Amino acid sequence: MNDTLLLVLTIFVAIAAFAMLVQACMLVGVFLVARKLQQKAMPMFPQVEAILGISRRTAERAEKQFEQLSVTSSAVLETTKTQISKMDELLTDASRRAKVQMDRAELVLDDTMTRMQETVAIVQSGVIRPIRELYGIIAGLRTTIAYLGRVRRPTVDHATSDEEMFI
Repeated sequence: MNDTLLLVLTIFVAIAAFAMLVQACMLVGVFLVARKLQQKAMPMFPQVEAILGISRRTAERAEKQFEQLSVTSSAVLETTKTQISKMDELLTDASRRAKVQMDRAELVLDDTMTRMQETVAIVQSGVIRPIRELYGIIAGLRTTIAYLGRVRRPTVDHATSDEEMFI
């Protein structure tokens, strides 16, 4: 049994040694590939560093501009809020004043209409009524003159007609 165990152990050790040898070859291959990549990448490294430097400076400038933009927009927003509040006050005041003026105009219009009605009533009672009375007197005088100006005597039919109209 010792011989079989020894043989098995020798086989396992040989397999392990072979695996380690394959691993070492693979590591040498990886090393060679890494070296080739390094040689290809090294010429680009200064360009990458330059690009990174430019990127940093651009990012710093953008950050400063964003800060300035933020401060400016905050100031504009505050100014806008103030102006909107002033406009609101102005519109409220203008609306209130317009309402007061409209109320006053309505009172003036009502007063004017009342005075016009009173004036029309005064004109009718003070001017038109006396004119009507005068017209009535003139009509009476005209009728009297026409009656007296008649030379002939009225006929019975005409006199009866006048009396009937009078009654």
